[in-house]
Amino acid sequence: ADPFGLPTIVHNFDNETDTVSNAKTRADAAFEFFNKLGVKYYTFHDRDVAPEINNSLLQTNQALDEVVEHLLKLQNETGVKLLWSTQNLFSHPRYMNGAFTNPDAHVFAYAASQVKKVLDINHKLGGENIVFWGGREGYQSMLSTNIKREIDHMAQLFKMAIKYKQQHNMTAQFLIEPKPREPTKHQYDYDAQTTMCFLQTYNLQDHFKLNIEPNHTTLAGHDFEHDIIIASQYGMLGSIDSNTGDPLLGWDTDQFPMDVKKATLVMSAVIDQNGLQPGGLNFDCKVRRESTDPEDLFIGHIGAMDTFAKGLRNAAKMKEDALLSNMVKNRYKTFDYGFGKRLEDGELTLDDCEAYVLDNGEPELTSGKQELYEMILNRYTT
Repeated sequence: ADPFGLPTIVHNFDNETDTVSNAKTRADAAFEFFNKLGVKYYTFHDRDVAPEINNSLLQTNQALDEVVEHLLKLQNETGVKLLWSTQNLFSHPRYMNGAFTNPDAHVFAYAASQVKKVLDINHKLGGENIVFWGGREGYQSMLSTNIKREIDHMAQLFKMAIKYKQQHNMTAQFLIEPKPREPTKHQYDYDAQTTMCFLQTYNLQDHFKLNIEPNHTTLAGHDFEHDIIIASQYGMLGSIDSNTGDPLLGWDTDQFPMDVKKATLVMSAVIDQNGLQPGGLNFDCKVRRESTDPEDLFIGHIGAMDTFAKGLRNAAKMKEDALLSNMVKNRYKTFDYGFGKRLEDGELTLDDCEAYVLDNGEPELTSGKQELYEMILNRYTT
């Protein structure tokens, strides 16, 4: 659970070998875990469920196919469905300079081939979404980087994926997961607003939504709930990868979210957009390095699920009472009629604004009442 030491947790079902046999055993244990938790969906990276074999795309795909058949069998036996799958394009040395943004076209082709395979297996398993997270789609030094060209190449990959999806009548929702940095110094999908701008620039906005991980949001210098609210208000929130991080640490710690107040704000945004379907809320989390008992994995998941369940109840009560929402609406009431309404509707000019001020003088100071808002939120979350 941190980058500074060897693993401390030993799983009796995992012999630590990169074999198809061990991959199937791990899948068996995972589905037993899902059933004991009572969850309906799971997610995976391609290289988490099956090993890479001899640096051979053909052999690796054959191994992945064998494991996917086993996953399909487990899905049919348990009723657990695939929420999303994604491709690991950051662990192998070939991707040290990026995948879609690599300066070597050969590496780009390898990454594109991996995307193609994930699209195929996701379709076979009935996956409802595909996530694109570019851990190394960025730069370490601007001196050696043609930024515009790299971002153009990333957009080209997404266009190829859209075309392949359409050609094969796939229905999975495409999701991009923003992150500002780590492992690169700067990632091109820095945060929700940056990613939405990228999608608009390359005319991709109708084909993608965002998978927001709040731990990434806080790494970008925003509040936990910021990217979720921004994406939701622009109709771009597709799913939530609900990790949290430690604000005192400078990396993606992937902790289980246990803050009820933050969960309430997140679920309030989810209610506002009438849910996340076909997306969902998943935990891409790790127990802490010091949490080594088997029960700790259950405690982490159950505690986080309870946190979001309580957050949902709090958010529903907040919406029912409508106290905070009415206060926010009242703050902007001058835009609901007269001059303000005409301004918001785009009917006025700079000359009109000047004339209004000359006629009406200095505007009155209006308190923002931040402390009152925070006090009211506390009533619902404590």
